Parts: sequence; C-alpha cells; structure tokens
Amino acid sequence: MNMKDEKAMISHDIARKRQRRRSIAIGLSLAALVLLFYVITVVKLGPAVLVRAI
Repeated sequence: MNMKDEKAMISHDIARKRQRRRSIAIGLSLAALVLLFYVITVVKLGPAVLVRAI
C-alpha cells in the first residue's frame, strides 16, 4: 500500500465512526421523543388509563 491508500483508509474509518455516532445520536433522540409523547399522553389522559380490564 502506498501513503495515499493509507490516508484514504484512515479517512474512511474516521467517516464511518462519525456516521455511527451520528446514527446513535439520532436513534437516542427519536427514542427520547417517543418517550416524551408517551408521558405527555399519559399525563393528559390521567393515570386511570393504565388501569383497565383486559
């Protein structure tokens, strides 16, 4: 391998790590948003909505 290929490989690895971090951040943000909507819904409807006959 020459120096140019090694730099390209390192650059590619760095880009993949950044993309993975970005994907994890987006996933956690989405999960937090879903949890927030769930909590808001339960608060608006009241806790009795969780206690019902199946």
